Amino acid sequence: MIARSKAIESILEQLDDETAVLSTTGMITREVYAAKDRPGNFYMIGSMGLTSSVALGVSLLNPERETVILEGDGSALMSMGTLALIASETPANLIHVILDNESYESTGAQPTISSQIALDDIASAAGYQSVHRVDDDEGIKTEIAACKTSPGPHLILVKCSIAPVPGIGRVDLTAVEIRDRFSAHLG
Repeated sequence: MIARSKAIESILEQLDDETAVLSTTGMITREVYAAKDRPGNFYMIGSMGLTSSVALGVSLLNPERETVILEGDGSALMSMGTLALIASETPANLIHVILDNESYESTGAQPTISSQIALDDIASAAGYQSVHRVDDDEGIKTEIAACKTSPGPHLILVKCSIAPVPGIGRVDLTAVEIRDRFSAHLG
């Protein structure tokens, strides 16, 4: 099973500079920031469960720009209605990645229920155009590449381990700075 930070690095390597990347609050955002900070990243700070809703809006308003959601299983469980809304709206440019380590790692690694609830099956039943489950670097690369060849929305569920990154810092941008540089990136 791949460490979440390594999965994030692998995903980001597959994306071009024009891609809009929206990451959920907590460790995922911190790891995205440490791996590849850039104006095209929107860091959802302090609003767990809302990243997929915001990303859906970004993808619908920017249909020519690839949009990627990076969220954890806890965030996806918190906003399960958004899975159905994404499928209903059918944004062709959207890749939704759920990094599933079966825990709320940012708040102390309390277990989620994703070991009992198949989020990929829910996305498939909701009507995502493609749904993939992977647990290693090669699977991530293969599925990101596959998602780029057909219209979405696509969901990639990455089963990953709880693997804290020692000494990882926090995002040192203000919410206003994040918003403004992301808006400028979108044009």
